[in-house]
Amino acid sequence: MEAVAEVKKPKKNQAKEYLKNWVPYRIKRYWAYAIATIIALAMPWITIGGNHLFLLSFDKKKLHLAGVAFDMQELYLMPFLLMLLFLGIFAVTAIGGRAWCGWACPQTIFRVIYRDGIETKLLGLRKRIKNKQKDPDMSKAENQIKKVIAILLWSLLAFLAAADFMWFFVPPEDFFTYLKHPMEHLTLVGMLVGIALFIIIDVVLIKENFCVYICPYSRVQSVLYDDDTIMAVYDPIRGGDIYQGHGYEREKKFEKQKELLTVEPTAECTTCESCVTVCPTHIDIRKGLQLECINCLECVDACTTVMGALGKPSLVRWSSEKETLRHEGKTNYFRGKVIAYFTVLSIILIALFVMGSKKEHMLLDINKGQRLYKVLDHGVVQNDYIFMFANTDSKEHTYYFDIVGNDKIKIKRPRKPFKIGAEEKKKKVVILETSESLGNNTRKDIPIPVKIVAYAVDDKKKIAVDRKAVFVYPRADLLKK
Repeated sequence: MEAVAEVKKPKKNQAKEYLKNWVPYRIKRYWAYAIATIIALAMPWITIGGNHLFLLSFDKKKLHLAGVAFDMQELYLMPFLLMLLFLGIFAVTAIGGRAWCGWACPQTIFRVIYRDGIETKLLGLRKRIKNKQKDPDMSKAENQIKKVIAILLWSLLAFLAAADFMWFFVPPEDFFTYLKHPMEHLTLVGMLVGIALFIIIDVVLIKENFCVYICPYSRVQSVLYDDDTIMAVYDPIRGGDIYQGHGYEREKKFEKQKELLTVEPTAECTTCESCVTVCPTHIDIRKGLQLECINCLECVDACTTVMGALGKPSLVRWSSEKETLRHEGKTNYFRGKVIAYFTVLSIILIALFVMGSKKEHMLLDINKGQRLYKVLDHGVVQNDYIFMFANTDSKEHTYYFDIVGNDKIKIKRPRKPFKIGAEEKKKKVVILETSESLGNNTRKDIPIPVKIVAYAVDDKKKIAVDRKAVFVYPRADLLKK
């Protein structure tokens, strides 16, 4: 005797109750995409005091961060930024799975713009956004023309995206100036065209295969997930176990609802396959956690629509395996791993701000001259140095320096302060000398530690750095000669 349960039709008001306040995740993602796009396009144009919010300029060898310009010698901040980036992604993954992939990754945003926006909504090349498995029939001449138009439209956007990417390394004001003379800046033009071509090929030809086969993030996520990680999860207890086996070897047991209900009379899955046809990476979420899932939650929207019409909650939820797959209680968001991630991120962020607030408005490198020392008449000893000054401030300053802690060594050259323009460098030949005895060693020269304090004469409190140098005093027999 077949134990086939009939699907009861819900009351009208019951079905409406499940759907009345529901906003599809797809719409929420579109808003997230719009915000991410606006931020990416606007950030390179925003300046504070003449400096960009973020700019890593290889041309001018500077890092702009939150309106502060750091010289190449101050790039000790970059490791902190990289740690924030990677640990931030790891923390987001531990909490929300591949939320980055589905909600903020440029690859996903580009594919949605091209596939859902241009091909489906604008040109009608694809019939429905909800069917991402079926490719357009390219045997029709009309569809071939639409495909060419779609590629041309996307190509324009690809060049804009490529330019926007480059604006984080070459500021817009320089970028457009350089483009006026393309033959003088072939590297810039080549990179712009190369990045744009990559984006075009990636979005039009590679598609979601980039996420499945190329992107390493899907492989990393497997070691970051735990039982409380939020992801798109199918509930086999309510819906029924559609697949048997383990992992990628799982095989489908039931193709139709009638077959499923014969074995599991309480199963609620209608086997409508809506969650499958809407998936951009071509997986069946009912099979369980898979590397290809990018947490776009299209399957959640699809199941919510179908089950909501039946007056029931969705069988696929953005939840944890602990809560939805095994029904072992609520998801624990504030677990040890998450607390540890955000503790480390907070420490790195504080260190970044502390070190960033200590920006040096001048830099000084001291190198010894070619000759070790020079002995003049009456026991006068001179040492030569090359001082490389860099004014990293946004205005001109007058600089000089003093010897601290040793009044026997004097500055012979330069005798007067000198000016250095904003963001300019100047090399100065410096001669230090002494007419007094600094030692009496008959076997070897004597190295004398010297502390140099360089400063801006017009703003000594704010702009001052100290450096250590060595004054070499000759052995006694050379002084006698």
